[in-house]
Amino acid sequence: MFANTPEPPYYAVIFTSQRKEDDDEGYGRTANLMVEMASKQVGFLGVESSRDKDGLGITVSYWDSLDAIKNWKENNSHKKVQEKGKNDWYSGYKTRICKVERDYMSI
Repeated sequence: MFANTPEPPYYAVIFTSQRKEDDDEGYGRTANLMVEMASKQVGFLGVESSRDKDGLGITVSYWDSLDAIKNWKENNSHKKVQEKGKNDWYSGYKTRICKVERDYMSI
């Protein structure tokens, strides 16, 4: 499903991660909880996510401002899950933040 974003400009947070080989079933539940929590944050616009069979995942969340992104990053529950990800779930990750200047869609 495509996120239903407004007319640009808005912001995208691109989180690319490599899962460790150990599969913790709590990961999926926690990931779903994070999306649910993020969707209740002021400025949240939507999310798109995918993970391949080798554990490489890309999640793109969309926000109306850099302040909204900062507030989500500093959310206490989110911070706890970030630590768990660093320690237990990911062998590596990278976060990119960018401004969306233009978008278009073809179905």
